[in-house]
Amino acid sequence: MTILKNGLAVGLCSDHAGYELKEIIKGYFESLDIPYHDFGTYSSESCDYADYAHPCGTAIEKGEVYPAIAMCGSGNGIAMTLNHHRDVRAALCWDVELARLARAHNDANILVLPARFIAPEKAIAILDEFLRTPFEGGRHQRRIEKIPVQ
Repeated sequence: MTILKNGLAVGLCSDHAGYELKEIIKGYFESLDIPYHDFGTYSSESCDYADYAHPCGTAIEKGEVYPAIAMCGSGNGIAMTLNHHRDVRAALCWDVELARLARAHNDANILVLPARFIAPEKAIAILDEFLRTPFEGGRHQRRIEKIPVQ
């Protein structure tokens, strides 16, 4: 089982601190023939995560990409920015079990990785778990319906 949707690319975004990990993930996706859309940044030059998070969050809301992977140094700034989008549920995960729970219980549609705190191998393991874990629904659906502020 996978949460990838036929015909939709996976969104990718990062700031300068997440750039190297984003490039590694792009290579991983290419090796598996997984389509992706890179919202930037496109170098390791210092930049602001919001400039790349907002276009990615908007694309999730519009159904143009699904899911998405985002990264910055700690993961916090880009996650906070993404979660300002009404239909985004960005989950900061530094462990495989957190990724499983983010999908199974929270129907997270963006995985956020703390690029300065995890090795690329661990990031790929977290990513794999995120992509293969289905949302359980049931009582969890009711809970996520209460997230948006009316």
